[in-house]
Amino acid sequence: MKKILIPVFALAFLAACNSDDKKPASTPTAESSPSDNPDYKAGLALVSASDCVTCHRVDERLTGPSYKEISAKYSSQAPGIIPTLAEKVIKGGSGNWGTIPMQAHPGITEADAETMVKYILTFKN
Repeated sequence: MKKILIPVFALAFLAACNSDDKKPASTPTAESSPSDNPDYKAGLALVSASDCVTCHRVDERLTGPSYKEISAKYSSQAPGIIPTLAEKVIKGGSGNWGTIPMQAHPGITEADAETMVKYILTFKN
């Protein structure tokens, strides 16, 4: 039974992901969701592959602030703030969100850190 279900689910997944619909590029609006932003998908993949979710959630404060809190604080300063925030992802830091420091992530490239920051900033209200 498993030999049949796994290929069926794999094909269904591929069919769902392989959309040939050519949608015109849209500018994010107040009514659009973060996933409508072109920075969302690439950033989500990088954040999901990292340890970010150990301390952060989209709308829930854990050890660190939620992505929505970060976005509310910094999205109005984008794009200029993106390199600064990416540097904080790489080097770590403390003091901006309380006394608990953010650990450094020296294995993340500057380009990937910027992509991750852009993803987080898509959660503006």
